[in-house]
Amino acid sequence: MTIERDSRAPTGKMAPRALEEHILAFRGSPRKDVLVGPAVGEDAAVIALPGGPFLVVASDPVVGAAKGAGRLLVHVNANDVASKGGEPAYLLVTMILPRNMTERDAAAFMEEMHEACLELNIAIVGGHTEFSDRYAAPVLSGTLLGYAERCLRAEEMRPGDVLLMTKHVGLEGMSILAADRPDLLAVCCTQEEIREIRSWGDFLSVLPEARILRPWARFLHDPTEGGFLGGLGELARLSRAEVRLLPETVTVHPLTRRCAQTLAFDPLHLISSGVLLAVLPPEHLDEACRCLSGVGIPFSVVGNLVEAGGNVSFDAREELWRLLVMEVPR
Repeated sequence: MTIERDSRAPTGKMAPRALEEHILAFRGSPRKDVLVGPAVGEDAAVIALPGGPFLVVASDPVVGAAKGAGRLLVHVNANDVASKGGEPAYLLVTMILPRNMTERDAAAFMEEMHEACLELNIAIVGGHTEFSDRYAAPVLSGTLLGYAERCLRAEEMRPGDVLLMTKHVGLEGMSILAADRPDLLAVCCTQEEIREIRSWGDFLSVLPEARILRPWARFLHDPTEGGFLGGLGELARLSRAEVRLLPETVTVHPLTRRCAQTLAFDPLHLISSGVLLAVLPPEHLDEACRCLSGVGIPFSVVGNLVEAGGNVSFDAREELWRLLVMEVPR
C-alpha cells in the first residue's frame, strides 16, 4: 500500500534552507549600490544613494490579523526600516480583499493606515486595491521606503558584543489574540485583562528605541514570525559569532506567562513585533540603558556574542496560527 504524504508547504515563513534555495538564489542583476540585499534575518535592504543618505526598503504583509490589520501593516514595515537604522518615509499598499468584503471595509483598512502613518510621519504614495473571489480573507501587503545615515551590517557583529531586548516577548501575538480570539483568552484572563492585552497593540512600534540605539548599535533586529527565539536564531545565522542567551533574563509579561501555561504554547515562539533586539558594543551599554530608562522604554540584557559555546540555533516555529484556530478548552 502506498501512503500519500501531504506535500503542501507548512503555514508561515518558508524554512531558511528552502528560502535560500528556492527564493534568495534569484536576485536579478547584481548592483554595487545594493549594500544589504535579501538574506534570512535581514529586516530590510540598504541601497547607497549618490552623495546622500542610505535608502532603506522593506516589504511585509499582514495575514494573521483582521481587526487593526491596517495599523499593524504600517508598524511591521516601519519596524523593519527602523531596524536598519532608518527613518520610514514612503509607503505603498497592496490590498486584495475577498468578495464578501465591501468598499467600506477597504476604507476602514486605509483609515487605520492613514492614522498610523500620521503618527510616524509616513506618506502613503501608491499601491493597488482589488476584490477577488480567490481569497477567503483579506491580504494586505506594504512596501516602505526610508532613509538612514548609517548602514547596519551583520558582519559588524563580533564576540563580546552584548544582546539587549526591549519590552516583552509575544507582544504582537497576544494583542492579535485579544482582538481576534478574546473567547480563547477568556479561559485564563478576565475581561479587564483582555482589554489590557488588546492595548499592547499601541506599543508595536520599535521606532522610539531604534532612534535611541542606532548611534551605537552594531545590528538591530525585529523578531516577528517565529517570535523572540525565531528572531534570535535569525540573528545567530547572520553573525560570524555565536549567541549565548541567558533564558532567565528574557522578559515575559505575567499575563502572557499565565496564558501560555493554560493554553500550552511557548511565548518565546509567539510573533513579537514591538520587541527590538539590539547588538551593542559593551562600552556603550551603560549609556544606551540610561537613555532607554530616561524615556521609560523597558529593556533587558539577555545575553552576548561569543566565539564558541553559543546556545541558540534557528527554530522558526510560530504559535499564533495554531492559537487562532484552537477550540476553546472546556
